[in-house]
Amino acid sequence: MSVKLRLRRIGRKKIPVFSIVAADQRKARDGRYIEDLGRYHPLREPAEVRLDEDRALYWLENGAQPSDTVRSILRRRGLLLHHHLKKKGESPSAIESAVEEFRERMAAQGDDLKIAVGTRGKDPLERERERAEEIDEEAQLRAQATPLSVVQEEGEEQAEHAGGDEADENEADEDESVAETDTPEDADTPEDEDQPDE
Repeated sequence: MSVKLRLRRIGRKKIPVFSIVAADQRKARDGRYIEDLGRYHPLREPAEVRLDEDRALYWLENGAQPSDTVRSILRRRGLLLHHHLKKKGESPSAIESAVEEFRERMAAQGDDLKIAVGTRGKDPLERERERAEEIDEEAQLRAQATPLSVVQEEGEEQAEHAGGDEADENEADEDESVAETDTPEDADTPEDEDQPDE
């Protein structure tokens, strides 16, 4: 069985998060693995890697082959240098000092683990931020325009209520006048018809 150190996707849709695992190379990408070594968050600025370095070194010493992305992560963390110096037979103190110097050099260059999705990951994030800023600006414009429209709507509602009360009173007056006029006419008509003409 040949062991590979590789990424296993565990993030949700459009927000990838990868687990760094030691797995049999014949297994599926997201399938069974031997050991979970850490997490890789490529979309954070800068990309964040949490890694159990001792276990990664253990697997490298026992012949595990890293994938391209994991190799890049291990190189930037100085673990491949550590492994190489250990194979050469360097003392532990010399290895530690060399790894610290390497990490300082990488930090000075500004090469802070922004790998694998360098340009591809940056553009969607930038577009999403710009879109969020546009939405915020539109919301602020609506908030500024809202007080005027609220005042206008309140004025219209008050006018409708005032006009509606007058209309209700006019309808009530008309109903009363119709009721008064209907009663005498109805009463006169049957009496006239019942009386014979002389």
